[in-house]
Amino acid sequence: MHEWVFENQDGETQEAEKSASLHKKTELASLAERVRNSHRQLKEGLDRLQSSLDNLRLVTKYRVFDLEATRRENARLKKLLEGDEEEGETS
Repeated sequence: MHEWVFENQDGETQEAEKSASLHKKTELASLAERVRNSHRQLKEGLDRLQSSLDNLRLVTKYRVFDLEATRRENARLKKLLEGDEEEGETS
């Protein structure tokens, strides 16, 4: 074959490689952007979850505190009532 045929085919091959390389770079850039977006969304979701868990811990601590206070108050009132009943029986 003639030399110019090989040179022409070589030039076409190089153009195809450049085009494929550019296409791959574009795909990689697109993929990288999607990964960054997914990472950002995941981080935001985790931040919201952490905030919700912090709030749940706080509410739970308050409820436990309130329950313990209610139990103490009930015990104190029960003792007062038992004291009044004993006084009523002895009178």
